[in-house]
Amino acid sequence: MSGVDRALADAGDWLLRHQQAIRWLQGGVIAAYGILLVLPAAMPLPGRSAHVWTNLVLFAQFAFWGVWWPFVLLSMVLVGRLWCGILCPEGALSEWTSGLGRGLAVPRWIRWKGWPFLAFACTTIYGQMVSVYQYALPALVVLGGSTVAAIAMGLVFGRGKRVWCRYLCPVNGVFTLLSKLAPVHFRVDPASWSAWPRAAGPQPSVNCAPLVAIKTMKGAGACHMCGRCSGYKGAIVLARRSPMHEIVHVAGSETRPWETVLIVVGLMGIAAGAFHWASSPVYVTVKQALAEGLVAADWMWPLEATLPWWLLTNVPDQNDVMTVLDGAVLVGFILGMAALVAAGTLGALAFAVRCLGPWSWARFHHLAQALIPMAGAGVFLGLSALTVTMLRAEGFDLAFVGPLRATLLGAAAAWSATFAWRIAGLGAVPATRRLSAMAAMAGAIGIGAASWATLFW
Repeated sequence: MSGVDRALADAGDWLLRHQQAIRWLQGGVIAAYGILLVLPAAMPLPGRSAHVWTNLVLFAQFAFWGVWWPFVLLSMVLVGRLWCGILCPEGALSEWTSGLGRGLAVPRWIRWKGWPFLAFACTTIYGQMVSVYQYALPALVVLGGSTVAAIAMGLVFGRGKRVWCRYLCPVNGVFTLLSKLAPVHFRVDPASWSAWPRAAGPQPSVNCAPLVAIKTMKGAGACHMCGRCSGYKGAIVLARRSPMHEIVHVAGSETRPWETVLIVVGLMGIAAGAFHWASSPVYVTVKQALAEGLVAADWMWPLEATLPWWLLTNVPDQNDVMTVLDGAVLVGFILGMAALVAAGTLGALAFAVRCLGPWSWARFHHLAQALIPMAGAGVFLGLSALTVTMLRAEGFDLAFVGPLRATLLGAAAAWSATFAWRIAGLGAVPATRRLSAMAAMAGAIGIGAASWATLFW
């Protein structure tokens, strides 16, 4: 075992031995999370002279949307779901309350595989409707509502488990996808598990809070990297792996249609639309055309009516009020962009499958997994745009951001293309067919890159 492998194995064992310290750390994160979520919602909006380091409202905004979300996404690619297992306040609260609750079995409706996409889509669109990135009260509703739901799930279902995290968390699906790229994971050796000597006696059972079938675990998507199973039966160890391995050699073993929907419609479509609409001339043009039609029809209500702030942005003190027409066009724009991106991307995927031979749904969904780097990079760049905006408002010179964004997009496109090339080469595929499929995949990757490039340039 090399020095790096030994250090990783020791790190996994360290997590196992220091579970109590991790609990204290989680308590501190929960306390900070509660303060930054609740107090700013009770404070007045910051004035023009306020700064991130002098105003709690701005500091909380920067902490949540400028640091937390973009860099939690980045951590999934670097170290898997370590955030989920060690630091996430919702996960810790859900598990803790689950140990005190009714402990009911998880019903079938909760285990529906479409929840990760539906929860992500609804949360993303609703967040734009109420301007969750700009105001503390909507952030309290979105993040706080999710936390309350996590606690409620814990009080009803499971026994010391994270039912919310496993099935209903709005970002569970995104984290599952991105963690497939991580270069570290808890590797399970089935042979060592089976060969564990009975003479050694039974080991204490492992409480896998996210309900992972540890013995048969092959990927890192569902694992929360908490370390509780490290060394179990001499078969589990924190180890390095190729960032290519899971998507190329594991993801194709089971057809996951809802993951394809999340990648193409959710991350490449809805998320892109959510970041585009505010600066899109298409949004303005459509809204103006509809407004003129409504005026001509003498139907003024959609142009004048507003809704409560928790349904549609309504902050008169900031001259930021959306009418019903604004909200309807916003939602229509996001869904319309998602439909266009999805149609082009899914069409390119289908063409790639046919280039490789007879139609295969398994190959279709496997090729979709190649788009994870592009989809993830786009969402990271979209979220980090607020980081850049707030830092520039504080006087920071960030001239390097443009070239860095271009580099990240280019690297993500190249990574996705490499995945596509590897997946297309599985089996006895003639070189001409493989190259034809790559041309189609280049189209799918290009759609993703173009949708984000037009946001910044």
